[in-house]
Amino acid sequence: MRICICGGGSLGHVCAGVFASHDSVEVSLLTGKPELWNDVILVEDCVGKIYEAGLGKISSDPEDVVPGCDMVLICQPGFLIEKTLNDIAPFIKPDTIIGSIVSSTGFFFAAHEILPSGTRLFGFQRTPFIARVKEYGKSAFLLGYKPQVSFAAENIPDVESFRILVEELFRTPANVLASHYEASLTNSNPILHTGRLYSLWHDWDGTPYDHNILFYKEWTDDASRLLIEMDSEFMLLLQKLDVSEKAVPSLLEYYESYDAASLTAKISSIKAFETILSPMVRTEKGWVPDFTSRYFTEDFPYGLRIIKELAQKNDLPTPVIDKVLEWGLEMMSGSIKPACQ
Repeated sequence: MRICICGGGSLGHVCAGVFASHDSVEVSLLTGKPELWNDVILVEDCVGKIYEAGLGKISSDPEDVVPGCDMVLICQPGFLIEKTLNDIAPFIKPDTIIGSIVSSTGFFFAAHEILPSGTRLFGFQRTPFIARVKEYGKSAFLLGYKPQVSFAAENIPDVESFRILVEELFRTPANVLASHYEASLTNSNPILHTGRLYSLWHDWDGTPYDHNILFYKEWTDDASRLLIEMDSEFMLLLQKLDVSEKAVPSLLEYYESYDAASLTAKISSIKAFETILSPMVRTEKGWVPDFTSRYFTEDFPYGLRIIKELAQKNDLPTPVIDKVLEWGLEMMSGSIKPACQ
């Protein structure tokens, strides 16, 4: 099987190594920095297992790596998805399966507009791995597997066979969702990240911090209370769209919590998250928020904004989500076109 991975970030590194470790899989890579990649990638997982495998073609030109592929997997931030789909479109076969490592940044909406009708699509509800680059183009850490991954599929003739393939590739049990809404609309990054960022800095007065705040380890009850309010609005939207709570559980249910305090205790104690830092940069006077980080450029315009636009289309008021979204977009410079048509 020939797979092209688009994107050289943390997930691109880990997927390349894990996929290529299968004897029957050949992995090529579409990246803006092909000159920085080795022909061999090494991935170490959370229990010390090593995936070491050779890669096929590595290029910044889709014509070099996409033709003939059975699958193309996009492992990129939301602002690059439309460009990548346009770039690869001329080189995909009618039976090529196009996927996204996460769907909550508008993958299905963009694919419906850009790719031919009937294109075989799949996209994950949440990222399958917790990944970090160790040495760019050479090695990475797979910091955690999910107990199960869920994805939506469209126009794939034998979905059950494809589900088994996904399990084999990602070495994780897989579940097929009922519709692309169930994959596209998640309360993971678009709610979790944006709510946390708002609680951290909506009233920041510009005074630098003496350290980079641990994003999850130093979680607060204020963040949890806001998260629960945002999630309540989100769950009402899912009801409007006839998306089952089983497919997209509330954050309290997902984190096995019952109120703000128990949610804080749960999130702050997740071992795989304990060293993850907040999006901050160091200055001469201390640490300050980085409003250009992907936490902002990804999760507000290509995550929370999709939720807001769908709520508007369904005449559903979302005052808490609106407040958080408006603040996040204000912190970013420039205007961004609507993500969901």
